[in-house]
Amino acid sequence: MLYLTSDDFPIFVPFGVIGFYRYLWYLIRIIASVTYRPVPLPENPTYVASEDVTIIVPTIDAGEEFKEAANSWLAGKPKEIIIITEEKMLIPLQELANAVDPERIRVLTVPFANKRLQMAHGIRNTTTDIIVFADDDAIWPPTLLPYVLACFEDQKVGGVGTSQRVQPVGKRMTVWEVLAAFRLTIRNIEISSSTHIDGGLPCLSGRTAAYRTVILKDPEFLHGFTHDYWLGKYQLNSGDDKFLTRWMVSHGWSTYVQCCKEAELLSTMKPNWRFLKQVLRWTRNTWRSDLRSLFMERYIWTTHPYVAYTMVDKLFNPFTLLVGPCLVGYLVWKSTFAVIDGGYHLPWWNIILSYMVWLLATRTAKLLPHLWHTPSHIIYVPAFILFGYYFAIMKLYALFTLHETGWGTRAGIGDPTKATAA
Repeated sequence: MLYLTSDDFPIFVPFGVIGFYRYLWYLIRIIASVTYRPVPLPENPTYVASEDVTIIVPTIDAGEEFKEAANSWLAGKPKEIIIITEEKMLIPLQELANAVDPERIRVLTVPFANKRLQMAHGIRNTTTDIIVFADDDAIWPPTLLPYVLACFEDQKVGGVGTSQRVQPVGKRMTVWEVLAAFRLTIRNIEISSSTHIDGGLPCLSGRTAAYRTVILKDPEFLHGFTHDYWLGKYQLNSGDDKFLTRWMVSHGWSTYVQCCKEAELLSTMKPNWRFLKQVLRWTRNTWRSDLRSLFMERYIWTTHPYVAYTMVDKLFNPFTLLVGPCLVGYLVWKSTFAVIDGGYHLPWWNIILSYMVWLLATRTAKLLPHLWHTPSHIIYVPAFILFGYYFAIMKLYALFTLHETGWGTRAGIGDPTKATAA
């Protein structure tokens, strides 16, 4: 490397500093994640699932997999499960509910398929102190509810999240599911470290998150939640979890995440290329929410400065990631010239090989927490590297298409404006 930099040292020093900075912060995240501890179960809990928990599940197309998920929720003994769907899906979902537990599962409907409208309808029909939102395919361990409720012993805590793993759709994971598993491992590290460092987190994931009902029943919240617009004219349907997280921060409530096996849920991901459409939707939601948090609402700067830093870092991440291949391309081009003509003395193949070795080494190191438990997934590291560059380009595309608010992966999600009006 020093042999290469001797050609044009000033070019390489800034990029070396950037690389050192990024991996230093990743090391800090790892250390914070390792030292993080979940909230233990209290001896005399204030909240008991059978009396204080209602699970709300907005859905439009739940199938047989819903039975497995519902049985896992019922293992935690909640007081009630409320399924919110659109009117034309009432009969099939009622049949599914009756097949699982007709006494503890209610099915309610809204005129149009709209996740936020469905969630709001469930909130209005809740009578318990704690609401837990869950995706229709989220599978819980039986200990999840007690560990989530333990966080609410602190009366300042308004929302609680959990760690996650991928549940394969088939017998074996596809490459898309492995990529999702890699992302979830990195996410678990990020949320546990940020919770440990300053008590905040970028998002209480909508796959499963719990909230105090009194916060969500506030008419101001319900109106803002169902009348959420980007730039004042594009009504939002997805991004509900980001909205809820920002609401906690802006209204003085603390959040916590239980990163432990006892509260780790399983969730399915798209096992094919449609996973990319999921990621695109999530990325647009992240752009919109983070820009609001940092520059419009601005509570995050004083409440959770570390989380604010991670948001700023993500704003520049696609640019810094794409600088690498651009620099390598420039070096390869320069190496085609003779040294006396201003070229580099290192051959082009050496530059490309060095870059590939560096990528494999650093990305494998970043995925070690996942590979430690599933070493066979090491063959997917090259796919993860390629996905990283695709993701950087997609983030830039998402930034310039924030006006597109469609769901992207589910048919039947109607116009949010018509749904809200109804």
